[in-house]
Amino acid sequence: MQIIPAIDIIDGKCVRLTEGDYSKKTQYNSTPLEMAKLYQDHGIVRLHIVDLDGAKTGKVVNWNSIEEISSKTNMVIDFGGGVKSDEDVARIIDLGIHFVTIGSMAVKHADIFQDWLKQFGAEKFMLGADVKNGKIMISGWQEESSIDLNSFLDKYFKLGILNVFCTDISKDGKLEGPSFELYKALKINFPQMNIIASGGVSSMDDVYKLQEIKCDGVIIGKAIFENRISLSQLKKFVIEKN
Repeated sequence: MQIIPAIDIIDGKCVRLTEGDYSKKTQYNSTPLEMAKLYQDHGIVRLHIVDLDGAKTGKVVNWNSIEEISSKTNMVIDFGGGVKSDEDVARIIDLGIHFVTIGSMAVKHADIFQDWLKQFGAEKFMLGADVKNGKIMISGWQEESSIDLNSFLDKYFKLGILNVFCTDISKDGKLEGPSFELYKALKINFPQMNIIASGGVSSMDDVYKLQEIKCDGVIIGKAIFENRISLSQLKKFVIEKN
């Protein structure tokens, strides 16, 4: 199971939201690049970056931050937030970003997303399945769709998507533990997909439990910034795994 720290960006700064609420924002002193380098120094090779300005406005805003991180680290990065055009996708891939994360576009503009899968290759994308009460949420978690999580994943698995991260919004940023039953069910229903857990991770116990249910990765955000999980603990986990 891969450890994937999250860097959420507003105005070029590291932030964390609670339950996706932009009014419940905590800003941290470290810059996105400083955090990325710190993770890399502790043996972590994956990184999840979200342009929250982009997710809210529908246009990628924090290009400078992702360009810096991509050029000044050797990490395997997925990036999303406001990706809306062929040009956005091409630019992200050209920057050396390994996965373009798509959520809302896969719901609201499925035809465009499916064209991207054909044009760039499904292996270049990670599907973001943000869920609340079993339904997919879109537009920076501010709008509920009528789409069921399982049917959403099934549709895109058939179109070649293998990499998915699923966030239970009701858990995100609250440090109360992840939705273990949700991820256990997803691993049973979609055994060939790489299922990455996101939201609610509060301790290393949570990390080991997710490993037990065979999640392929775990995204950790607030728990690191709030010192619930130390980088030395994550480094030890990475060494044990290898």
